[in-house]
Amino acid sequence: MKLIQHLLLWGVMLSSFSSLAADKLTIYSYRQPFLIDPILADFTKQTGIEVEVVFSKKGIAERMSREGRLSPADVVLTSDFSRLMELVDKGLVTPVNNQHLNQNIPASFRDPDGNWFALTQRVRNIYSSKAHLGKLDITYEDLADPKFKGKICTRSGKHPYNVALVASMIAHHGEAKTELWLQGVKANLARKPQGNDRAQVKAVKEGLCDIALGNSYYFGKMLVDPKQKPWADAVEINFPNQQDRGAHVNVSGMALAKHSPHQVEAIKLMEFLSSTPAQQAYATMNMEYPVKADVPASELVASWGEFSADKLPIYQLAQNHQAAVALLDKVKFDL
Repeated sequence: MKLIQHLLLWGVMLSSFSSLAADKLTIYSYRQPFLIDPILADFTKQTGIEVEVVFSKKGIAERMSREGRLSPADVVLTSDFSRLMELVDKGLVTPVNNQHLNQNIPASFRDPDGNWFALTQRVRNIYSSKAHLGKLDITYEDLADPKFKGKICTRSGKHPYNVALVASMIAHHGEAKTELWLQGVKANLARKPQGNDRAQVKAVKEGLCDIALGNSYYFGKMLVDPKQKPWADAVEINFPNQQDRGAHVNVSGMALAKHSPHQVEAIKLMEFLSSTPAQQAYATMNMEYPVKADVPASELVASWGEFSADKLPIYQLAQNHQAAVALLDKVKFDL
């Protein structure tokens, strides 16, 4: 009789522990917590499910691989497409087939097999010096034109943002032509690739170059930073390839961790992040473009003008990712 009582008591304890554990989700995030905390706070307020964010600039996939089945990660948030692909390639995600996610996120912004879902999109813009060039009707292909010799600044070609751009060029032009293009761009660089996207705009302000590559949301962040606003004021933001295929876009995204301890609750969070309120919050706080079609960009972002985006499905970039890295190495772009 006592044994039965002990077993029943142990069962109640396990049930209680399971219930408590399900009330807290763990997010492994490449995105800094302050960018998503207000959104997660709303999720907790509405559902009662607490969320803990574990932030890292790099190494999340390696950490999850080491942790294996004991990993506490429920959802992974990435700041770019390449890291989504890394998670998939290493078998660290669980496919999700969910009606709400499929309705909220267009097919071109999610994996056909449900391995990942985009949350926001950002344009790979070309910035031009107001003083020397003004507003430009320019293409990515133009960056290899000899007329821009010694005028271009960019961060490392191997950075995920640039790798994705090169992958899109391969998708449109093939490897041989993309290699020639990379050689032309390298020949036009004003300096060895270095720094981040904002540093390229700063270099234009300082007269080191007249053209810079950078993601759209950095422009917004510079405009609202008193110290960096002079950099942004020195350039025009141009949306490339508006006369043909449209501007290249990259995405931030999310995936359900393979060994998520709380899959049901984790999918609820993913649904919430794809919803209109969360997409509106992303658009306002992070100055990115929502992926949900009926959610407009913020007033500041919209002030830069309308643009046509490349219709190439994001998942097709994955098919050319390794080829893009190989070409960047082949032409020794960063050297």
